[in-house]
Amino acid sequence: MTRDYGITEWPDVDSIVKQCDALVATPPRPLRRDRMEAYLTWFDEHCAGSKQTAAAAQERIPGGVQHNLAFNHPFALNITKAEGAHLWDVDGNRYIDFLQAGGPTVLGSNYAPVRERIVELLETCGPVTGLFHDYEVRLAGLIHDFMPGVEQFRMLGSGTEGVMAALRAARAFTGHEHVVKVGGGYHGWSDQVVYALRLPGTGALDATGIPPDMLARTHEIFPHDLDELRAALEARKDKGGTAAVIVEPVGPESGVRPAPRDFNGGVRELCDEFGALLIFDEVVTGFRLGLGGAQGYLGIRPDLTVFGKCVAGGYPAAGGVGGRQEVMAVFAGGLSSKGVKVLVGGTLSANPLSCAAGYHSLLEMERTDAPVLAGRAGDRLRAGLQALIDRYELPYVTYNFGSIVHLHTSGVLQLDLRDPAAFGEVGPRRHMLEEMGAAFAAEGMITLAGSRLYTSMADTDEVVDDALARFDRVFSGVES
Repeated sequence: MTRDYGITEWPDVDSIVKQCDALVATPPRPLRRDRMEAYLTWFDEHCAGSKQTAAAAQERIPGGVQHNLAFNHPFALNITKAEGAHLWDVDGNRYIDFLQAGGPTVLGSNYAPVRERIVELLETCGPVTGLFHDYEVRLAGLIHDFMPGVEQFRMLGSGTEGVMAALRAARAFTGHEHVVKVGGGYHGWSDQVVYALRLPGTGALDATGIPPDMLARTHEIFPHDLDELRAALEARKDKGGTAAVIVEPVGPESGVRPAPRDFNGGVRELCDEFGALLIFDEVVTGFRLGLGGAQGYLGIRPDLTVFGKCVAGGYPAAGGVGGRQEVMAVFAGGLSSKGVKVLVGGTLSANPLSCAAGYHSLLEMERTDAPVLAGRAGDRLRAGLQALIDRYELPYVTYNFGSIVHLHTSGVLQLDLRDPAAFGEVGPRRHMLEEMGAAFAAEGMITLAGSRLYTSMADTDEVVDDALARFDRVFSGVES
């Protein structure tokens, strides 16, 4: 057993930024219309069951899907089986699973040794009792072993709840009011962070239904601009102060806009200088980059760390926040707890099912070196994608942080909205990205929005090479 990391090298961010700038400056290179129509026809001919389910969903589910990850152009696929590196839909079609539940299943989907332990638990205890269970202690202790900076851990129901709790704790502990985030980052959907999502500069564009006052103390900086961060902290020094700076350590949206290698260290120094807490959102990177998370790889200790589905290996009702004992003390439970106390709740928080799933998933990841194997698969996939991009002389951009692989084809996520002309590019480039995702699915690969691919331990060389042959078929149909 080792505690190695699945990221062999930090990407060359300067080179990636230049490539992305060139992608945005180049007219979109979508699939030829005849090829795209053939892929859409494939869905009609091979996915009748999914199409029927999707139509029924439109009647009873707003927008036809319960979660954005489920969206697939031209309609959502009805997945009935998940195992290892593959998914199967209701019509019997098999897909290579590069979604991996949005990132947490580093072992691969429905990993049998963990599933067997969960079945044992369900036969005896059941999924939830509302009372205490020893798996809560086991999981918290194991997380601390892997991430020593997480001196105490509070299990919650999701990454969104983890962010809510972390920001509340930061304000209570510091006595400060303001929060700074990196533009384009996603930190859940609670009122105070639905600001500048996905694309920097969008401000409150997605904040429909949220009173403006709720966002008055949330501020963004353009990605990875330490000078702008200093200015933001300085501007609020005497106007309520900054409670926390929250970052995704590899960059917004799991590195869609990759962070330079030294960025997080610069944020740590500025937080210390201005008395703000540093919050790492490791909903995706936690345990995926390695059991020590991004913080272990970078050698940076945040004050608080937010976890999501990764903390239960992909099983439901999972997330939380952990960090320094003196900060985490604000969450102390019990009617007799004293001192500053932050209210958090959730009957399903730290339920036996989620805690047991997390505990056994992490043990299996340590036993198998799953993050390392998943990272090797990511390296192989990225290298193969780059070879295809070069062969077909495409402007597309690919890079990876271990098992987090990015593939930018349309450039929509790289648009700079500080340029007013960029707004006119959003719609066409987003549609191209949707069609690329559909083409990948028709070739038997499920991705996250057509631009992000999570590899797992189950992605052997054979699986990756199979995927690259499928990508080859898609890229061969791109407009010249």
